[in-house]
Amino acid sequence: MANSPEMTEFMVDINLHDAHTDAFMQLIPRQRAVVNNLMYEGKIVQYAVSLDRSKLWMIVIARDEEQVLEYLSTFPLIHFMDCEIAPLLFTNSAQQTFSHISLN
Repeated sequence: MANSPEMTEFMVDINLHDAHTDAFMQLIPRQRAVVNNLMYEGKIVQYAVSLDRSKLWMIVIARDEEQVLEYLSTFPLIHFMDCEIAPLLFTNSAQQTFSHISLN
């Protein structure tokens, strides 16, 4: 999915609760599959989980906050999440800043 003018990047800041319960742990494989699919489709561009599994952060590309909520609603772990969504002006990373060196 190209980042077209009508698309916006959103930071999703998630607090995870009951992350060490059996119910939570059993949903992790399904959660990973959904996230991997959304990443493959270009809807999630970054995804990070804190070491203690209490926080999750994502950068999502969507038309609006409602579309971000639609993506989140597909998460098997959604009932274990409290989410805050913020539109971003831009993101920057070292991967974007420096070109890759080719040894060819």
